[in-house]
Amino acid sequence: MPSAPATAPLPEALTRLIAQQQLTASDAHRFVTESGRAGPASADEAAVLRWLATEYGLAFNDLAAISPERDLLGSFPARLLVRDELLPLGRLPDGSVEVATCRLFATAGLDGLRAATGLRLRPVVAPGEALRRELKERLGVGADTLGVLGAEAGLEVVEQEGSEDADLDGAAEDASIIRFVNQVLRDAIELRASDIHLEPFESELRIRYRIDGVLQDVPVPAQIKRFQPAIVARVKILSHLNIAEKRLPQDGRIKVRIDDAEVDIRVSVIPMLHGEAVVLRLLRQNAALRGVAELGLGARELAALRRVLQLPHGIVLVTGPTGSGKTSTLYTALQEINDAERKIITIEDPIEYQLRGINQIQVSEKSGLTFARGLRSILRHDPDVILIGEIRDAETAQIAVQASLTGHLVFSTLHTNDAPGAITRLVDMGIEPYLVASAIEAVLAQRLVRVLCPHCRAVDDSPTCHALRSRLGINPRAVVHRAVGCRECRQTGYHGRRAIFEWMDTSAEIRELILRSASTDALREAAARAGLRTLADDGRRLVEEGVTSLDEVLSVTSIGDAADRPASETPR
Repeated sequence: MPSAPATAPLPEALTRLIAQQQLTASDAHRFVTESGRAGPASADEAAVLRWLATEYGLAFNDLAAISPERDLLGSFPARLLVRDELLPLGRLPDGSVEVATCRLFATAGLDGLRAATGLRLRPVVAPGEALRRELKERLGVGADTLGVLGAEAGLEVVEQEGSEDADLDGAAEDASIIRFVNQVLRDAIELRASDIHLEPFESELRIRYRIDGVLQDVPVPAQIKRFQPAIVARVKILSHLNIAEKRLPQDGRIKVRIDDAEVDIRVSVIPMLHGEAVVLRLLRQNAALRGVAELGLGARELAALRRVLQLPHGIVLVTGPTGSGKTSTLYTALQEINDAERKIITIEDPIEYQLRGINQIQVSEKSGLTFARGLRSILRHDPDVILIGEIRDAETAQIAVQASLTGHLVFSTLHTNDAPGAITRLVDMGIEPYLVASAIEAVLAQRLVRVLCPHCRAVDDSPTCHALRSRLGINPRAVVHRAVGCRECRQTGYHGRRAIFEWMDTSAEIRELILRSASTDALREAAARAGLRTLADDGRRLVEEGVTSLDEVLSVTSIGDAADRPASETPR
């Protein structure tokens, strides 16, 4: 058992508060709460708890390096542990169990745990924030609610062919299931997740969040598999889907408000071998949009973007894979030119952000409102600027080109690997090369790279890093960092994402090549002569600035192609 460390001097305000409270058992818990208000809450709570541990001859544990026994945790009711913020740490030689608590004098929790288990418990003082973090990590999201549900008779759902949908409906409306689904949604939003995956397997229901573009496992109670049908049914009810339909894919949406955040959730349900899988895409409606200067573009690219935003007509394309931030970049660009003198209309699927002062249309395939049909109607509304969420087919591409040639500034997205590839993609769709050459003003390709966690990043001096620095032409004076991993970043080494860009203007040489139906490679070479900085080059810039790591840039770009150029030809 760790011994209590030497008592650190308490702030004067806390010392006065201790003297005033006199540490009576009845108000000790309130004392710790009020102590947090006397200064920085977490530091003050830890200082007070250390002081209390020393005064009462107890151990203090900051829970920085613990590994509670899984079998031991399983012998305690999860709902009591979560409710009273108690964490069993381990068995002592005399048979008693150490239990971490931040509520030293709120004895009802410990007494209830003793009564429920029949074990002798020895309290250990620990900070409340660390306790809550460890409980969530060890027991899983919603452990307390599923514990209640599991203890109630008649609520286990067994899904069978032609089973009682009324029973499933009733289970989905149970308060514990409702609370569990709400906890998953809140947890995902607080962790900045973009997607929630509920994946059924033979013996488990796995839950994963996509955070910063990477899927991460979420700890959940082992018994969650028993409640899989009820959890899926609850999601269906929220998204107004048919809970009786289990053989066909279904799509729906949920709109929630958590604290001050309004989140639009797109729901997709698909039958799998062991049940229905659910993916929820989280779209934060009131996320603040930045100005174009804050997108992270280089000086050349930023000046070029501002130039095309003032053009009276033409097409500006943003390319990249799904989830690379294309729509966010376009919304930011629209906000830059959103004024009383321009009429801006968008047609999107889905509408990811609601923009004040901009007319937005939601595509609806069921009702026949496609991109092409909506775009034809938009042109009769006298717009100055049009945003097309995505050019998916030749008909939409044709109308977009015609709109640009008749005096409209058109923004849209395409799925291509780089900027020059967007040109050949339009030609492959059947658009005449002379129309493409006349309409396209610029193409912006982008990717998202994860940002190194500022709390744990470290200088990368490995042999691999040194070899790559030399081969890729990284500035010898630049300090290159690597990801490490800590509690702040959930052991990933990264927190947040930044975009890297590749901007291509359609110069006179490029227009000539388009008219000759030149290859993507020829277009890329002409763009390089005009000053194109590739995605790899822009990623290298962020590595030199210490924003991201070499591994991260290598994972999203073909950086080796840029390395083949002599250092003198590498754009800076």
